[in-house]
Amino acid sequence: MSTYRLMISTPDGRIFNEQAVALIVRAAEGDMAVLAGHVPMMTTLRPGACRIELPNGKTRQGRLDNGFLTVGKDEVILLSSTFEWVEEG
Repeated sequence: MSTYRLMISTPDGRIFNEQAVALIVRAAEGDMAVLAGHVPMMTTLRPGACRIELPNGKTRQGRLDNGFLTVGKDEVILLSSTFEWVEEG
């Protein structure tokens, strides 16, 4: 299973900085998934849900406000004005 480094940051600091298998967010043109090997790109993000699939098979979910997403060769950076984890219960 291929992974990449995912970093999520807000003005308050770094929220997440680990390996990920997939990131699902709401981009400017609609929902999108980022997998390892994704073409490099930049896009704006709309408020909504964020799902991160981890190498151990677990999933983390959060909510973010407007932001930016940069996809590089081996790293994905998500910048948002706010981000909060959704606790699973």
